Amino acid sequence: MSKPDELLVAVATKVEFEQSNQMSMTVVAGGAVITGRLAPEAAWRQRVAEVLTDSARLGPFSAIFVGAEPEQRPEKQEPPTHLHFHVARILQGSTGIPETGGMYRVAIKDVSAWTVGDFSYSDH
Repeated sequence: MSKPDELLVAVATKVEFEQSNQMSMTVVAGGAVITGRLAPEAAWRQRVAEVLTDSARLGPFSAIFVGAEPEQRPEKQEPPTHLHFHVARILQGSTGIPETGGMYRVAIKDVSAWTVGDFSYSDH
């Protein structure tokens, strides 16, 4: 197993501690290009729970996301292991899927390339 990129871990840690959702990032993981904004895990979990709650079929799953709040990590404890994207898209050619943006959780250890900022694309 490869060691996660220390700089990427530092960015994820800053997002968590600052509780910021403004950092745009694009990553390559498992051959997929994902672009969007990073969110703190707690905010990401809450938003996923809200989306699931609004679904008649998936509503019962929402408790999984809010019932197990991520532990508050003091700075000297374990750093984040995942990136939590919101308003994110998987890029395929010149198209972003889904058009409205989605919620993705990506293991930092699976990221093979990344850059700050998100990619623009066109549906034309």
